Amino acid sequence: MGKIVFYEDRNFQGRSYECTSECADLHSHFNRCNSIRVDSGHWMVYERPSYAGYQYFLKKGEYSDYQRWMGFNDCVRSCRMIPGHQGSHKMMIYERPEFGGQKMELTEDCPSLYERFHFNDINSCNVMDGNWIFYEHPHYRGRQYLMRPGEYRRFSEWGSISPRLGSIRRISM
Repeated sequence: MGKIVFYEDRNFQGRSYECTSECADLHSHFNRCNSIRVDSGHWMVYERPSYAGYQYFLKKGEYSDYQRWMGFNDCVRSCRMIPGHQGSHKMMIYERPEFGGQKMELTEDCPSLYERFHFNDINSCNVMDGNWIFYEHPHYRGRQYLMRPGEYRRFSEWGSISPRLGSIRRISM
């Protein structure tokens, strides 16, 4: 079981809200979020309700202001706990929509898609095992997208406005 605590002000001050499961709309619990403490589990927090907008991956630790979790602002409106996965990780990524074009198998982290595969537009993917994070830029920087097991026929299905990705990381316990 996971636990995350949201605070309206920086440095864990002001009104707070404790959460132990996913929540599609946090707005009634606080007006803004300037710090977060993750006591256990892995979490994705989202800028908008219903798991939309910018996504931020958080693991156990203290985030004293929104810049510590790479946030663009103090707006957090939904969250979801990422279930633990201790087994292997496996995903197929495709150059074209609908699983077309060149395909690559991933079982490990990839700090730079371009260095490894000589392209960085991923238009579809099939996550077979484990949970993953797609990052907009190399070396795990920029916008983040949670990839849970399932088929994603086009980049818009994981919330992106572009197929351009820079890196991919497994979420491990």
